[in-house]
Amino acid sequence: MTVLSSSFSSSPPAPLAPVPTRRQLDWQKLGQYAFVHFGPNTFTGNEWGHGTEAESVFNPKNLDCRQWVRTFKKAGLTGVMITAKHHDGFCLWPSQLSKHTVAQSPWRDGKGDVLKDLSEACRAEGMKFGVYLSPWDRNHPSYGTPEYNKVFEGMLREVLTHYGPVFEVWFDGANGEGPNGKKQVYDWPGFVSVVRQCQPHAVIFSDAGPDIRWVGNEEGHSAPTCWSTIDRERYHPGTPYYTELTEGKEGGTDWVPAECDVSIRPGWFYKTSEDSKIKTTDHLVRLWEQSVGHNANLILNVPASTDGVISQFDVDALDRWHDELKATYGHDLAKGAHATADVERGHGFEASRVTDGRDTTYWAAPDHENHGVLTLELSQPATFDRVELREPIELGQRIAAFRIEVDSGSGWTELAKGTTVGNRRIIPVPATTSAKVRVTILDSRACPAISTFALYKTAKP
Repeated sequence: MTVLSSSFSSSPPAPLAPVPTRRQLDWQKLGQYAFVHFGPNTFTGNEWGHGTEAESVFNPKNLDCRQWVRTFKKAGLTGVMITAKHHDGFCLWPSQLSKHTVAQSPWRDGKGDVLKDLSEACRAEGMKFGVYLSPWDRNHPSYGTPEYNKVFEGMLREVLTHYGPVFEVWFDGANGEGPNGKKQVYDWPGFVSVVRQCQPHAVIFSDAGPDIRWVGNEEGHSAPTCWSTIDRERYHPGTPYYTELTEGKEGGTDWVPAECDVSIRPGWFYKTSEDSKIKTTDHLVRLWEQSVGHNANLILNVPASTDGVISQFDVDALDRWHDELKATYGHDLAKGAHATADVERGHGFEASRVTDGRDTTYWAAPDHENHGVLTLELSQPATFDRVELREPIELGQRIAAFRIEVDSGSGWTELAKGTTVGNRRIIPVPATTSAKVRVTILDSRACPAISTFALYKTAKP
């Protein structure tokens, strides 16, 4: 294709604010990781405990966190988040600030520490370790008073200083009554400050961030339009505007990308009655494509059983899911293909960067362009039904509309249209065989840039 416009400057495009921090970039690269709901609810069958459960109910006699981590690693997950304290107030570590903890349970004669076991297993297997702490506490006597905020900050310090690096701290916005019948006015700035002091590299999750946001549903998907930006000041944990978080906001003032949470089972805690109700492989693949493939990350809950292990039913489901994803996305049909563009920025930002298999290089248009056409020419025709695009998000999120077309032999035929790209956008298209495919950037908030233009064929017909 003839280059119609070009610039010979080798300088990169200026970032389009807001842009991600280093910890947000590191988090986005993780893609998908595990959530483990575990605690007294595992043994009582509750989803939300009452805080009155006897500590003696918690007794996972065969707890094996190494089995958890190895299971998740084999399935392609990159880290593990644990419910260190759920709404019932029970602490999975021997907190000095509560009398409702593993230290009061019969498990390991009161000398056990789930967080210690899990963090050590994660380090041994090269996996990330994260913690969920609900500020709601249906057991602690100080809940509903100003004193409780200091108690919760102390619990955070215990968890964030005793178990090594933490990649994410997950705050639930639930806020109900405590044992005295009162609700708590949470000191969110104080909670955030403790995390920043103790784990400066960790991202903080809540409805309002500050680092990553809830996607607005518990179904495990974002939306085809998904901006990494929102007006953060509009939201707070427990916000009534949560549906807005699914798409985010074009031109939002803050970079707060979405995380999609969902359980592999109908419930969040383990129940034997749900062993036959685990999500199918097709369902899990679709969720991955609509979360990681829609500019978000996926946190997949796989609860530990009463024995303290991941059940074989869940292990098998994870293995099948991973095999299916690998069969489809393990081979980029466009890698190394000849790529051209109608506009190019110059040396270092040529079209060839989109098929070199490297995330650190990218094609970029000149500063004065808000459109562009990238064309791939394969060495021979290939059949594909998935197209992947990626932006170098360290420059901000730029692309607002695009079109995918294929050379049908008698002209260009449209396969799909889309809006946002962001970190990773996967576009399902009809099964198509061709040697030439192109993406047209129809609208961009600044000169467009693309680091990856890939083609895949799903494993199943």
